[in-house]
Amino acid sequence: MEMESLPNGNSAAAVAAAAAAAAAVAPSSKLNQLAESLKLEHQFLRVPFEHFKKSIRANHRIVEKEMSAVISGVADAANADFSRDEAVHHLNSLVSRLQGLKRKLEEGSRTEHLQAQKCRARLDHLESADADNLSDWNNMRLKRILVDYMLRMSYYDTALKLVESSNLQDLVDVEVFHEAKRVIDALQNKEVAPALAWCAENKSRLKKSKSKFEFQLRLQEFIELVRAENNLRAITYARKYLAPWGSTHMKELQRVMATLAFKSNTECTTYKVLFEPKQWDYLVDQFKQEFCRLYGMTLEPLLNIYLQAGLSALKTPYCYQDDCTKEDPLSQDSFRKLALPLPYSKQHHSKLVCYITKELMDTENPPMVLPNGYVYSTKALEEMARKNNGQITCPRTGFVCNSSALVKAYIS
Repeated sequence: MEMESLPNGNSAAAVAAAAAAAAAVAPSSKLNQLAESLKLEHQFLRVPFEHFKKSIRANHRIVEKEMSAVISGVADAANADFSRDEAVHHLNSLVSRLQGLKRKLEEGSRTEHLQAQKCRARLDHLESADADNLSDWNNMRLKRILVDYMLRMSYYDTALKLVESSNLQDLVDVEVFHEAKRVIDALQNKEVAPALAWCAENKSRLKKSKSKFEFQLRLQEFIELVRAENNLRAITYARKYLAPWGSTHMKELQRVMATLAFKSNTECTTYKVLFEPKQWDYLVDQFKQEFCRLYGMTLEPLLNIYLQAGLSALKTPYCYQDDCTKEDPLSQDSFRKLALPLPYSKQHHSKLVCYITKELMDTENPPMVLPNGYVYSTKALEEMARKNNGQITCPRTGFVCNSSALVKAYIS
């Protein structure tokens, strides 16, 4: 059978043009999808950049501290009346200090170079995404999201195995999470020293964000002294470390100081809660929040955020009923918990799915109503009637009727 020619051209040209147009639409939609995906990659670039800036600031502080000490030492030598041997010894100590500074700067320079390379690698990774390799790129992103989740949940060994097997070293933030792990492990062992050191390293930024984390650590250290009934040390500690916070946190300070009188075995609820082990869990959670805020990370794991985006389109009141189909992700408790804070999705057009076949009920496969009010698809009921001599058994209630008793339902 011959194909009719179009008035303004031959049929072959028309087919080629149509094929080209169809091919152009697919990449265009993929590119739009990719553009939307890239909007979610803020954390992917922000974290290594913040880590890079932190290293630069640390190296700058080292230079300022060491150079200030050397200049001061030179000034002291110039003004002092040293003997020849004393002057040589003093200058040698200054030279040794400068050599130490040089080693630190070389090490810092290598660290900065590696972090700059990581930033560059991530930019290159984002630029490499296009319609042709979108599937591979999305697969790589899924692995990055899984690594992020495992690192946040403290599955470090598993995360490292996935990183090594997929060659993700420059695309994930293992070093950053290892920094957090040291502090978290210490807090879980009821030690505040690493957390206080972290606060000292990031003092200016924590102060800028009006963080109370250091204050909470100091309070907990005071509570531990009271628990050990070392009241004199607790009072000395409070004068040195808690008094400076009095102008902004007087109520919390007064409440904690009262524990000196109530002791750790008190039954007074107001003060008893301060001695409970869950206070350490609270400090861990607070550190995680401050850490994520400092590096520009999301407070929730990326995996949870992406799953919630999908679940928001699936969540309906039916999902929380006992007879929810197992094919629905929200039939599982873990997904229900994740979707709990989400609103129900707005469905403009209802879709009826057969309980038996899980197929869509429409004009080609219309719904049929049993005398007991339950609805199933025509295909499912016809198959059941054929196998049971025209008898229909409701799978949910056990009600039995003849196929002639079925009533067709109409979808409006």
